[in-house]
Amino acid sequence: MRVGVVTFPGSLDDADAQRAVRIGGHDAVPLWHGDHDLRQVDAVVLPGGFSYGDYLRCGAISRFSPVMAEVVEAAGRGLPVLGICNGFQILCESHLLPGALIRNDHRKFVCRDQRLRIENNRTPWTSSYAEGAEITIVLKNGEGGYVADQPTLDRLEGEGRVVARYLDDNPNGSLRDIAGVTNERGNVVGLMPHPEHAVEELTGSGVDGLGFFTSLVVDAFA
Repeated sequence: MRVGVVTFPGSLDDADAQRAVRIGGHDAVPLWHGDHDLRQVDAVVLPGGFSYGDYLRCGAISRFSPVMAEVVEAAGRGLPVLGICNGFQILCESHLLPGALIRNDHRKFVCRDQRLRIENNRTPWTSSYAEGAEITIVLKNGEGGYVADQPTLDRLEGEGRVVARYLDDNPNGSLRDIAGVTNERGNVVGLMPHPEHAVEELTGSGVDGLGFFTSLVVDAFA
């Protein structure tokens, strides 16, 4: 499968995301923020980083990039889209996902291995995992606190749209320990921790993140 990875000015995990895509068994297709064409990719990853310097708000400028108009339109047709960290922020700013990511409640940048529980394995990005699987992947953010109003949180919980939840310590004050959510259709997923940094034994804490990149094959766009 052809998986596009978008680079914005300030992206810093785009190369890692491309590498994770390849290790997951796909062709990584570099996309640029100014592109008006998704180059016939089968899925898109919005990587982590500090797009446009995180000016205004994280992801607030990126949502107006030409490529995001294409991503929003394609996501509406069911294209799988994964936003990691800054990518999650961009998805919320683009209104592809509900809620917002705000500054960590302790006001400090956090970087550590983080345990998660996969709450929803019915998305194109999580179907390799067993529901309830507990994994450990890297977390690194300064504005990773997930917030939404109570009706939205209740709807996410009731519809099974919480994809992953923090275990042990909540690293950033995310409401209801939410680490990732999906849209109503299930094709768009935002995740604050970084699965692309946990795809091989040589580096990182293990390979628990690889499932986010092999799930596309397992799911086969059912």
